[in-house]
This record gives sequence, C-alpha cells and structure tokens, in this order.
Amino acid sequence: MTDEERNRRKSMLTELFHDEAYRPMKLKELAIFLDVPREQREELEEILTQLVTEGKASVSKKGRYSKPVWETVKGTFSATAKGFGFVTVPERDGDIFIPVDKTKGAMHGDQVEVTVKEASDGRRAEGAVTRILERANTTVIGLYRKNKNYGFVIPDNQKLTRDVFIPAGKDMGAVTGHKVAARITDYGNGKQNPEGEITEILGHVNDPGVDILSIVRAYDLPEEFPADVMAQTAGIADSIWTKPPAGAQEKNGSEACADAYTTNDLERSLYNRGYTEIKMTEAATDALVNELPPAFRHRLDLRHLKTVTIDGEDAKDLDDAVTISKESDDHYTLGVHIADVSHYVTEGSPLDEEAKRRGTSVYLVDRVIPMLPHKLSNGICSLNEGEDRLALSCIMEIDGSGAVVGHQIAETVIRVDRRMTYTAVNAIISDRDDTVMAQYDDFVEMFDLMKELADLLRAKRGQRGSIDFDFPESKITLDGRGRPIEIKPYERNAATKIIEDFMLMANETVAEDYFWQEIPFLYRTHEEPDPEKMKKLAAFINNFGYVLRVPNGEVHPKEVQKLLAKIEGTPEEALLSRMTLRSMKQAKYTTECTGHFGLAARYYTHFTSPIRRYPDLQIHRIIKENLHGGLSERRTAHYAKLLPEVAVKSSALERRADEAERETEKLKKCEYMSRHIGEIYDGVISGVTSWGVYVELPNTVEGMVRVSDLEGDYFIFDEAKMEMVGELTNRRYKLGQKVTVQVTGTDRLMRTIDFAIVADEAGVF
Repeated sequence: MTDEERNRRKSMLTELFHDEAYRPMKLKELAIFLDVPREQREELEEILTQLVTEGKASVSKKGRYSKPVWETVKGTFSATAKGFGFVTVPERDGDIFIPVDKTKGAMHGDQVEVTVKEASDGRRAEGAVTRILERANTTVIGLYRKNKNYGFVIPDNQKLTRDVFIPAGKDMGAVTGHKVAARITDYGNGKQNPEGEITEILGHVNDPGVDILSIVRAYDLPEEFPADVMAQTAGIADSIWTKPPAGAQEKNGSEACADAYTTNDLERSLYNRGYTEIKMTEAATDALVNELPPAFRHRLDLRHLKTVTIDGEDAKDLDDAVTISKESDDHYTLGVHIADVSHYVTEGSPLDEEAKRRGTSVYLVDRVIPMLPHKLSNGICSLNEGEDRLALSCIMEIDGSGAVVGHQIAETVIRVDRRMTYTAVNAIISDRDDTVMAQYDDFVEMFDLMKELADLLRAKRGQRGSIDFDFPESKITLDGRGRPIEIKPYERNAATKIIEDFMLMANETVAEDYFWQEIPFLYRTHEEPDPEKMKKLAAFINNFGYVLRVPNGEVHPKEVQKLLAKIEGTPEEALLSRMTLRSMKQAKYTTECTGHFGLAARYYTHFTSPIRRYPDLQIHRIIKENLHGGLSERRTAHYAKLLPEVAVKSSALERRADEAERETEKLKKCEYMSRHIGEIYDGVISGVTSWGVYVELPNTVEGMVRVSDLEGDYFIFDEAKMEMVGELTNRRYKLGQKVTVQVTGTDRLMRTIDFAIVADEAGVF
C-alpha cells in the first residue's frame, strides 16, 4: 500500500467514524465493509492503530473501533521524580495526569500534545502524550559518571528522570565526579535513555562555587552582560549634574517627550490630569527648580523634604525612599519615591532588551544576578544617601481611616538624608533603644509617624480581608569559600512591615489611577482559587476542628484570613497555612486588571522596584509618557501590542528565579547539615506523609524521618488526621509535635536531609 493510499484510507476511516449512522465495528467487519483484501488486513490494522495513537479514533476492550472518546489538547508537561507527570493546558481547569508508561519520553517542561479522557467520578483527568511539540531541555546540567568506554550524566534536576548517555569520545575528558553541561543529541523513544555530548566541564563536584554555578547553568540564568549593553552603560553619567557624552542616550519613544526636558512648566507636567493638588510647603520654588540642570527643570524638586531609605544591611540597589508628614490629626502626606530607571534605560536600547530578557534580578545564596549592570543598579539609579537622584514619585493624601483621598504621580528630584536599616529602625520604634534613638535623634519623630500610619494602613487592609502568610525565610551566611557557616530565620520586624505597607499602598494607588484612565498597563493579579481545591481544603481542615466557609467552592479572602487567625500559634499552623497557600493560584502579570485575591485588592500593580523587576520599569515608561501630555493613538497601539508578551514572559522569568533561589537554599542547607551528622537537635513535626515524617529545626532546616526508620512499632499513615500511628503501641506522630532528632545523613545530589527520632513527648528511645 502506497503512502498516498494509506493517507486516503486514514481520511476515509476518520470520516466513517464520525458518520452518525456508523456503529462500532471490529477489524474483520471493517475490512469486509471497506472491501479490503485479506492480504491487506494487517496494513489496515496498522492504520487503525495509528489513528488511535493520534487520538483520531478509539478502540473498546472488545476491539471495536469508533470515533475518539479522548479529546486532543496541547500543553506543558511537568514531570515528577517517580516518572509520571502532569500536563497543564492554559484554557482548561485542572492538570491532566500522565502515567509513567504514557509519557512517550517527554521531559519536564516540554510542550506536548496529549489525548485526554475526563474522569466520570470527579477525579483528575488522565491522558497520554501522543506527540512532543517542542523540547524544553536542549542542555542538561549534572554529575558525570564514567565507565570504560562511555559515561552517563545524572541530571541535577530531579524532574529529569532519565540519565543522559554519553558515547565514547563525546565526554571532553570528563572524569567521574565532574559537574558538566551536556547537549542532548537524541531524545530516544521513551524507552531508551537520551543521548548527548558534553559541552562544558564546570568543575569537580567538591570545588568551591561549582554547586551554585551548576544551578545557574541549569536554570539558564544570564551571567555576563553583552558588550553593547556595557557600552551603553559606560555612556551614562554618574551624577545628574554631569552631562552625558553626546549620543550616549537615545530619546524616549514618546512624541510628547521630545521637548519635555526643555520645558519649565510644572503646572502642565504635574497637574494637567486633574489630580488633587498637594502642597509641598514652600519647597517647590523657582529658585530650587532653577538650581537643576535644564533637562530636569520640569521635575518637582523634593530635595528639601526629610527623606530616608529603609533596607536590609546588605542591600546595595536602593530603589525606594519615603517621606511623610502629618498636617492634622486625620491627614497624612506619604511620599513613596521610586528610582527613575526608565530615564536611563530607554525603550528598545540594548539595556532595555537585556533587562527584558532577564526579567528580574535573581538573589542566590552567594551572589546576585542583577537585571541591570551594577553601575546603574548600585550607582546612578540607586537612591544613595546624600546624592541627588531622579525619581518617579507617588505622593498620597491619606485620611484618619487609612483611605487615600488624593494623590499625585510626578517626576521628581530627591536627596536621601539617611540610609537606614530595618534593624536600626526597629530598635527605635519597637525597642526604644536609647543609644540608637540618640544616634538618629532628628528622625525618631519621623519613624514614629511612619509606624502610626503603617498600623493604620495594615488595619484597613485587614478589615477588607487581606491575607498575610508569614512563613519564616532563611538567612544563610557563607564563609570565603562559599561554605554555609550559619543558618537562621530571617527577621521580619515592625520596620520591614512599614515598608511593605507603604509600597503596597503606592502600588494600589497607581494601579487604580491607570485602570480608570483606560490606558494599556501591566497589573499584578491573583485569581480566585479553584472551587474544587477550596472544597477539598475545607474538608481537610475540618479534620482539625476548623471551618472554612466555601459555598459552592467560592471563598472570600476574609474567610481565609479568619482561618489563619484561628490557627495562629497552634501545632498545626505551619501545615494548614502551607495547604491553604498551595490551594491558591499563583500571582502573575496581566494586562487585565482582575484584582488580587490574596491582598483583597481590586487594583494592584508592581510600581516600586524598577531596578530589579522589568514590569515596574515598563509601566514607569507609560506613566512618564502620560505625564508628558498623554499617549498618542500610535503609542497606545504600540503598548497594547507589546504588553501581553511582556506579562507572560515576566511571569515565567519570575517563576524561574524563585525556583533557582529555592534550589540554592536547599543545597546550602544540605551542605551545612552534612557537617553536623550525628548531632542532636530539638525540632517540630512540620509534615506527615505515607513515606515519612518531616521535622523542622528552629534554624528553618527541614529533614525527613523515613517511615522505615520509625522505631518501636509498625507505623501506619492516617491520612484523615495527618498522623503516623503505631499499630501495637498506638504511639502517634502528628503535626506540631515536639521531637528530638539526630542527623543521620545527607544527599547533596538529591538535596535531602535524613533524621532519626531519638526522643518525643513520650520519652527517650
């Protein structure tokens, strides 16, 4: 049978199966019906099998062929360490389960085509991969193991479940123990291992820095900036008082910006959109404005205002500063001043294209991979103490109830008076430390006023149902060779909350302003949870004696807030908080303002960190063009076309950065505990599963006690109560229970830590 005849038969069969008069037939019946000779029936069977594989036909257990009962969809494959996986399809709710034998060799992240059959009993839909559309992994980072004439690369990514075979002569001289990058040359057929060749030897697994470098390469995080980016950066002046070299800066894309920097018209540039006028006391005088270089005289000069930055001790890219005053008992003026990065990173320039490619700065344990070169992020764009800096400011009038009753968004010039740390500010507002208060005597009143307003804003946000998941973050200290020497919880104090409250308020204010102007914009959105997940969560927490009201699966943020308040301080707090968080959807960037469920906010965006987040930088451009006379029809169309891609790409790059940051933390925690094997620690049970009990130590390190290592009885997992129960002794291990554990081992490749329980509330073993 020729290919043409084969294709004709396939088309004919497909049409036949969809004919309303057709009734399912077996192979022999179809052969007779189609007048297929006996000697061609084997080929007919091959065609039918191919149609079933492609999802264009289905076959019953009795061998009868009919139109497909499985839907064909396209999505992203997510693998698990056990070999099975899930496919996420953007336009449908719920992932599709893919059994181990139905993956067709798909690897984690691949774009695939699957046939899926909806489960009739409400369970997760199940499918089979029929085609790999696009490979996500062209290069694999992992540990090399050499045999006599060949070798294997064991992927660092546990979701890449098959080792990569390296033939003789394709190993670049790598030896067992080298961390390498291997390019995949043949993905195999799902039954055979993929094949590849080593393209780079990163170093030996025990060499300093190789562990983090492996993660950098595995996540394809950019390292060095391209030459054209550094050339553009070199042409940017170090001070706003220094005129940059001719041709160093390209003009902004807006036609309205063409004459903006030669216009000394504060009223037009600041108040032309009908905002409530906010008086800057006596500061914005002609004398002050005329001190500025001509290119900046259209800006509001706020250098006279007492201005501070508040960040961590190690922070170098300071992109937000704050001013505050109180005119009466119920009237605050809060200024949130954000580095005007878009003045230096112009649209379409090499700097802009590279920032878009990176999407965000990535904060790993031993290094920062910045979105912008250090000359900008730590230099002219950083709001450093005592330096005149360009800013984009959101200045808000707030009444005694915490409501913003007027606001102004303006291009400004500011000068930070003090670079404060969270530790110092907290020592003033919480501890009332006399020494620190004396050191910052001129600012104590300002910080007290900040706390007063922040408490007001937080209370108002709480009233509407804003959810605050307060999980402890880890602070990992390394020595000069990159080895972890201390791990402890990162302190989140009253000072950090002040800055969070002020930034949230600015983000909401800017988002609401631009929503009502109906201008193309980027929003930070958080969709409402999936109703089915909420129903399951409600049923789960009911086992612990708590109630979550979810009529028809719908839940209001305030209900989640109430639940978190009830479980605060209880043994089950950590688990139920994590389960609640996992039941929610991920926040993302969108061009539609659909609200932020977690914050219970109708309008929200990211405006406050343009040094480290590309969406913030992008909307700064839109805001500035709008301030300079509004967006033309051409520019409006330009942004309407550009922003959807920026939203999708920025969301994906943010997730990549988060995953890389988590992996480096797991790696260093494992390395730290490998030097403490045999030591005893007090901990709390943070999770119970069928395969073991997880225990978290006070320093945030979490390890697992395997069920096979639980001594003194045969233990059975009670899923309803999330407990491990001894069959004979009735000894129980449950969430929040205090136990004493011994570190028994670590696996740096798998990034796991093993514990053994040596004592619990019942006694010592």
